[in-house]
Amino acid sequence: MSLSSPWSKIRPRGSLARALHDKVLQDQYLRQIDKNEWYQCDLGLVPDVDLRNKFLQLDPDQETIEFLEESEKKSDWILTQVWHMLAKMFLGWFMTQTSINGWLQRGSMFVVSRQQLFKLLKCPQDVVYESLLDLGAGDGKVTERMSSIFRDVFVTEISPSMRNLLHSRGFHLLDIDKWYTLRKFDVISCLNVIDRCERPLDLLDQIKTALKPGGVVLLAVVLPFSAYVESGSSNHKPLQELLVSGETFEEQLHSFVEIVVKPANFEVVSWSRVPYLCEGDLQQSYYWLDDAIFVLKMKES
Repeated sequence: MSLSSPWSKIRPRGSLARALHDKVLQDQYLRQIDKNEWYQCDLGLVPDVDLRNKFLQLDPDQETIEFLEESEKKSDWILTQVWHMLAKMFLGWFMTQTSINGWLQRGSMFVVSRQQLFKLLKCPQDVVYESLLDLGAGDGKVTERMSSIFRDVFVTEISPSMRNLLHSRGFHLLDIDKWYTLRKFDVISCLNVIDRCERPLDLLDQIKTALKPGGVVLLAVVLPFSAYVESGSSNHKPLQELLVSGETFEEQLHSFVEIVVKPANFEVVSWSRVPYLCEGDLQQSYYWLDDAIFVLKMKES
């Protein structure tokens, strides 16, 4: 990272002063990066021609930029960020990171905007679906961005503090162990959950059970693939391992489709590359990982 700024030549004393100084430099860097690169994919590295043809090019639209600007604003609330840092140090002894974020109401995520969702689903902007189920909905901020095109929105979530937030925002909370037996849904979203659960293959089977005929699945996964089970596993490893391979984003994406999507009897309708964004802290305004996002449907028998 190269920065030409007077701030880069100053090294203040005191841990908080140094943290704020480093944050200024990091935020300058974040403003300079080309955010279009988050959405770029080298299709020449995707060997499956049919999969290449289903790629949809997205970009950082207004809703995405607004999330980044709001994250930068929140990151500058110094007293709030110091409180969050101290609270996390204490609560981390007996709460998961997700539950801490829910309790503090911090660390909201962003995956796709409303306009990006329309493009992925290939639907008109006046469409209204009957039902959405968002699995592992967190604080509901991602769900809210999708909810306007659905009459009924249902959610699941393990974290108690996040469940409280979802309930306060008016979502229909379903039992984490019974959701797939209760009804069927037009769209089921599984955004950055499959690499965070103990039994991802069972989860895909449950999704198929709960999907309406002709329904679709919106699935996002961070690549490179790295499974981590936050709670319920003593070693944080899943009981069902997904052996995704490859050196590049594109190679990992192709591997994920071949060893996870197709064997689960799904086919890809469309896919793209998007940043998985998260509100920041005292170190920088926001963080991101590379997400592959798919619209899937059941294979016709």
